[in-house]
Amino acid sequence: MKTSIAAALATAVLLSACHHREQEQYEDVRPVWSTVVTHSKGTVGAAYSGEVRARHEHKAGFRVGGKITERMVDVGDKVAPGQVLMRLDPQDASLNLAAYSAQADSAESRLAKDDADLARAEELFRKQFISQAELDQNRMLVRQSKAQMRSASAQRQLAANQRGYTELRADRAGVVTAIYAEAGQTVGASQAVLTIAVAGEREIVVSVPESRVAELKPGRAMQVTTWMRPDWVYAARLRELAPDTDSVTRTYIARATILEPDDNLRLGMTATLNLADVEGETAIRLPLTAITDHGKPTVWVIDPKSQRVRQRPVTLLAALDNIAIIGGGLQDGEQVVTAGVHMLHADQKVRVAARSAP
Repeated sequence: MKTSIAAALATAVLLSACHHREQEQYEDVRPVWSTVVTHSKGTVGAAYSGEVRARHEHKAGFRVGGKITERMVDVGDKVAPGQVLMRLDPQDASLNLAAYSAQADSAESRLAKDDADLARAEELFRKQFISQAELDQNRMLVRQSKAQMRSASAQRQLAANQRGYTELRADRAGVVTAIYAEAGQTVGASQAVLTIAVAGEREIVVSVPESRVAELKPGRAMQVTTWMRPDWVYAARLRELAPDTDSVTRTYIARATILEPDDNLRLGMTATLNLADVEGETAIRLPLTAITDHGKPTVWVIDPKSQRVRQRPVTLLAALDNIAIIGGGLQDGEQVVTAGVHMLHADQKVRVAARSAP
């Protein structure tokens, strides 16, 4: 009897110890998402695709109407100041110039005759052969002839200018980017016949959504990279931001001047305007879900050996959309929890269910 009781007690003690050990060994392991910390200088906060254009572009047209007889340039041709680009039929302008030149010659002859008549009238007046009234009349005729001469000369000069306007010349050096008229076509005065991109300054034109307009500040550091050669990097500066949105895309048109462009930067190239989140210092980009607020911004860092988490305070520089910009408190290569942070406590063991890109 005593032996049976002792055996039962021993069995109960062993079962109790095993159950206690099982309770001690069990631990709640939380599944989380994580990312690896990486620093970058001038962390890119936004990138906008756009097109490289000339700072100044203008559509050129004739100052008089007529029929185009000759086109001397093609799209892509470089032009110099004063170079003839197109010509109109000059026949009508030449006839008009001849008519006004004849009128000017006639007015000049009339003025010469009136001057001679005035000289004779003054001589006769001194000899008292004519009256004061007759002398004044000759003087008035001379004044009228001079006015007619000035008018005829001005009309002749205007006709000469219009004759010169039958040749379309380049105002400044540049590149022909479009042609809208051909030889044989009749065009009106001021009608655009071609477009010239002026040589010199280059800029990138991009569309910016209204949620990011506040980031575009004058003087902010920007960089431009080309799609053809991403290793070509150019500094840029915001020049113009449209005050109103585009009626179709509902975005704001921004123009940034490309500083020190070279010959590799061709018009019409597809390029990207990159804006830095943090200028002049290194920073870390983390999902905003990785940040917890316990009086100050903190993150959960995973110990690579024990797979346990510890809370660490960080310096939050900015929060843009769903991205947090971290300035200090973390080292490259450390693993930070990005999802599931509100279910953690200090020294808790975790299991990484998914890892996002750095």
